[in-house]
Amino acid sequence: MKDQNEIKFSDVNIDQNLKMKTLKFISDLDVRIRYSYLQKQNIPDKYWKKNKLQSGYLYTNVIGETLEVYLPVREKEFRVFCDQRQLKGIKRTAFKERLEAHLLPKLSASSIVQVEMIDSINNYNIQIADWISGTLACYLEEKDMGKEYYEILKNNIIDDGLELFKSEYF
Repeated sequence: MKDQNEIKFSDVNIDQNLKMKTLKFISDLDVRIRYSYLQKQNIPDKYWKKNKLQSGYLYTNVIGETLEVYLPVREKEFRVFCDQRQLKGIKRTAFKERLEAHLLPKLSASSIVQVEMIDSINNYNIQIADWISGTLACYLEEKDMGKEYYEILKNNIIDDGLELFKSEYF
């Protein structure tokens, strides 16, 4: 595995001991975690087109809603780094424009929003975010070892997760 460019949390070839050690390493870093999540059955109809999920539009909204947890801020620059990914149904320029339009009204008038899509192979922070996301998904979906993985990161978590779209169905 030392020869790989990156090791994803979801890699089925990683044993539990390596996952536990890696999560312990991440928990010892100066990392503070805020997160959002959604139940698949609660995804609103507007993100579906002919029974196909418009994941690019959904992803844009999820990122925007999650970032709102950090607002308001007084900084002049608000920088967002996202994992480079396939955005089904939306072009990257539209993704960036929509995200900026979502955030700008919640910032001071002179603020600048910068959105960058980064390949996780070249950025350790994006890789760490992948591990944190994988851990939280494993925990929230009650998968094997989810509670144990979560226990390692729980002291780094600032708030309860924000459940998106919950109010639309309850």
